[in-house]
Amino acid sequence: MSITEETLKQHLKDPAIFCCRREKGLVISAADLEDPTLFDDMEEAGLLKLSPDGLKIEQVIGSTLLTDVEALTPITKDVLDKINEPTEAVLEEKKETAKVSATETAVIRTTGGNGMLHIEIDKATNLEGLRLDVPLTVTATETAAPATEVPAVETKTGEKKVIRTLKKQHIKITAVEIGDETSIKDGKITIDKSIVEKAVKEDPLCKSIALDVIYPDQRHIYTETIMDVCPIATKVEGELGEGVTKVADGVVFMLTGVDEDGVQVHEFGSSEGYLDEKMYFGHPGCADENDIIIRCHAVIQRLTGMTRPGPFAAHKCQDYIIQAVRDELKSYEGEVVREEICEDIRRSGNPRVVLVKEIMGQGAMHDNVICPTEPCGILGGQKNVDCGNVPIMLTPNQVRDGSIHALTCIGPATKEMTRHYIREPLVEGLAADQELDLIGVVCVGSPQVNDEKMWVSERLGSLLEALDIDGCIITTEGFGNNHIDFIQHIGQAGKRGIPVVGVSFCAYQGQLVVGNKYATAMVEENMDKGGFENNVAGCSCVTKEVAARAIQMLKNKMAGVEIKPAPKKWNNDVINSNNKLLGLPETKLYDNGTLH
Repeated sequence: MSITEETLKQHLKDPAIFCCRREKGLVISAADLEDPTLFDDMEEAGLLKLSPDGLKIEQVIGSTLLTDVEALTPITKDVLDKINEPTEAVLEEKKETAKVSATETAVIRTTGGNGMLHIEIDKATNLEGLRLDVPLTVTATETAAPATEVPAVETKTGEKKVIRTLKKQHIKITAVEIGDETSIKDGKITIDKSIVEKAVKEDPLCKSIALDVIYPDQRHIYTETIMDVCPIATKVEGELGEGVTKVADGVVFMLTGVDEDGVQVHEFGSSEGYLDEKMYFGHPGCADENDIIIRCHAVIQRLTGMTRPGPFAAHKCQDYIIQAVRDELKSYEGEVVREEICEDIRRSGNPRVVLVKEIMGQGAMHDNVICPTEPCGILGGQKNVDCGNVPIMLTPNQVRDGSIHALTCIGPATKEMTRHYIREPLVEGLAADQELDLIGVVCVGSPQVNDEKMWVSERLGSLLEALDIDGCIITTEGFGNNHIDFIQHIGQAGKRGIPVVGVSFCAYQGQLVVGNKYATAMVEENMDKGGFENNVAGCSCVTKEVAARAIQMLKNKMAGVEIKPAPKKWNNDVINSNNKLLGLPETKLYDNGTLH
């Protein structure tokens, strides 16, 4: 497959190989050369053998062929009339002629506490007293080697403007029991055991509900597939995204489900098994290491597990129970173990960025509730499928206040559960970054039909253009069908000249089935040793480390720093090398239920 002029510019240092048989007298152009990205596969298949005597693409362009040469043959100097000089030699020559005497210039470089590189030039020709502030960027691409130079781009640091404030009070909970009343006293939640009889009446498709409590030292217990992990949070002042929200700290609800025939409510993989082996405790969407888990097990009508109404019935009935606890939490004056102050901030003059979250919207069991009345709730919200999956803009605070309730029952490892959204690492990271101006969070559904995917993606492109942003990060949960939209979204941003970074599970099993020329900056979420959906709930989703790499990559791309292509195959060593560059811990991979 021959390459284009644009591809040629990206691969000047790669081996020059003819894509087809070429005859004597040919003047070599991009149309005559094979795509270097295919070399690994060709070598593995025995179709190509590279030669140490072979020339680079930059050395052969414009040269004339002195003899006939067969396809997939390395180009060597004996078949050409001339060889171009490597670009390094040209650059060195230019550097020699452009040198400034050391006695004329004194350059001081220091790293400031605000993440900027300060450069002061005391004296130079026409540059006396020059001072530059340059973003201190580290290449955080999923590639084998970092870029070594950061362009000296002058940036403006905008003044912080707080639009609205959200206070999240985390109330200490130390015990939970199923009893004769629903109450919160002295850090203990009690749930009336008879409430399940009222909860099942919320939806006729829910046939029964059972509640039990699982303490941290009791997790080696069998569980049906994990449909969701949901925090207990309630508004005590204001609407979602502002005012005051109370959050029960140290406890979460976990929804599990089967139908009347015992079929797990799931789609691509299920997480039934021993709980301590089937959840990645501590990840954003999961229970934390010391959390008490209130398990709500729902049995829904047979053959409804793969429909929209079936799983929704389980969520709705569980929410009835959670609401009873929320009502008690509103008036409970317990110990506040920590207080989060979340601000929707604008930083005028800084690069304008948005986070685009592609959420499931393919019908069946793929849906989400947007902007309910209560944090992480059901009532008052709208399903993104019913909204046509069109892009919906939320403020960072609305996301952090539980504006998304996840109904999706896709593969457990890549599923972003309700708790994930209320503490989404990318929202937290972008909102806290003093060098960026986070405009908002766009939630866009992933339809099932290709024509609808394209239509929704075009609407996203128009929105991104209207926002006049300088960059964006696009994420998606799961893989496969929704990767079609994911790549389209990246293309919609890219063709408008918007620097874009993609974040997804790909690894081995989820390799992209489609791509485009704008998908050059990608961040991997996988945490399974083999690169598979491993049925461990919440395993391969966005973490703080993933978010840090994605944010740094976006900064690099906006600054024009070269992003080198990733290896052909997923390699966790590459991720860890980038983690190391950013001072992050190594990514430990799951292997048969054990971290390595």
